[in-house]
Amino acid sequence: MTVRTRFAPSPTGFLHIGGARTALFAWAYARRHGGTFILRIEDTDVARSTPEAVQAIIDGMKWLGLAHDEGPFYQMQRMDRYKQVIAEMLAAGTAYHCYTSIEELDALRAEQEARREKPRYDGRWRPEPGKTLPLPPAGVPPVVRFRNPQQGVVAWQDQVKGHIEIANSELDDFIIARADGTPTYNFCVVVDDWDMAISHVLRGDDHVNNTPRQINLLQALKAPVPLYAHLSMILGDDGQKLSKRHGAVSVMQYEEEGYLPEAVLNYLARLGWSHGDEEVFSMEQFVQWFDLDHITASAAQFNTEKLNWLNAHYLKLADPQRLAAEATRRLARQGVAVAGGPDVASVAALYRDRVGNLNELADAVHPFFVAPKPTAELRAQHFTEAALKGLSALRERLSACAWQAAELGPAVKQTAAESGLKMPQLAIPLRVALLGLPQSPSIDAVLEVMGRERVLARLAAVLPA
Repeated sequence: MTVRTRFAPSPTGFLHIGGARTALFAWAYARRHGGTFILRIEDTDVARSTPEAVQAIIDGMKWLGLAHDEGPFYQMQRMDRYKQVIAEMLAAGTAYHCYTSIEELDALRAEQEARREKPRYDGRWRPEPGKTLPLPPAGVPPVVRFRNPQQGVVAWQDQVKGHIEIANSELDDFIIARADGTPTYNFCVVVDDWDMAISHVLRGDDHVNNTPRQINLLQALKAPVPLYAHLSMILGDDGQKLSKRHGAVSVMQYEEEGYLPEAVLNYLARLGWSHGDEEVFSMEQFVQWFDLDHITASAAQFNTEKLNWLNAHYLKLADPQRLAAEATRRLARQGVAVAGGPDVASVAALYRDRVGNLNELADAVHPFFVAPKPTAELRAQHFTEAALKGLSALRERLSACAWQAAELGPAVKQTAAESGLKMPQLAIPLRVALLGLPQSPSIDAVLEVMGRERVLARLAAVLPA
């Protein structure tokens, strides 16, 4: 079988974590089997679909690195094809016109509910041998309904949930084209999957109820039926269904909050799938390992703490030049220019194992480019008379010191000893003078990266005139 998968989001909002996981699994399955991954935008909900949402989906996929092989295809550009198939179904008798008004449907529903029956269309316009249909009412545009089989069952072997079957008597003749001629979701999906030769449909388990209808449609069209894999829902940290109230659930919001895409991908891969006890792995490894057999049918629970741990792990491994670009971009948003300052990559390398995300990295890098303003509390606590004398002596020594960590560290220690200070009694005031903070990476590394001119200027700024 030639593997062809698809990710088919509706552009009525951003690309959220659940959709991103679906896209990742569909992408990985295609890559694992040397197949094709297709991006399809299901934009027939004209009232709610927006160009901004389409762009947000594409941006999210690009940020994650989930490149599609074909597409993006847009359903609104395929209307002629849908109308052609509907016309063929009407001619073949697998679909029919229905003139039941909304008022009649409402009355039917009320009657069925009063009898405690499942509300469903009663087939009053369904053509049957020997059945006489009423004359179509004048001026009433009909919908088109699918002539669903009334006997037997529709069954499939779900690649995640196992064997599922639904009695056809539970399914009514659902609408495939509205009165204005626009096709409905279930119909468009079927024609798209058929035309695009989709072999495997990986999607959320909220679509399970759509599957029997779509299988019956495909069989009526004499089209191949793909294999279905319905992925379990994702729960929030609190065990409830993941939603906006859980915070950052839009993929690009994770980018804004300073997460690395490889951390998000690694975390998403473990939401409902596993490969032994492996927790940290590259996308190359994931593609090699990914299969449908190890997708769990039970709901996956989001764990922000674990995502944060993964992000910190990948930050430690990240190339300093890449981190420099990310920090520079974030500083620019704050109006901070790095031109003329220390080497940003060198500064980022000092902090990449001390921060949890890129925003924290930018905050850590910030004092190297903007002179700090220590709080009055810090000044009172650390700029004692003895400390200021030590800083003055250190400034003099540093002005003539070779500017490399191997020389700078001993210079600080020697000055502290000569000033009658313990190392922290000089090093902490030095950090406050240079960065406005009492903690930092190794002070010799900070001095080396910050550069002689900036260090001497900042020391001068805190010393008495």
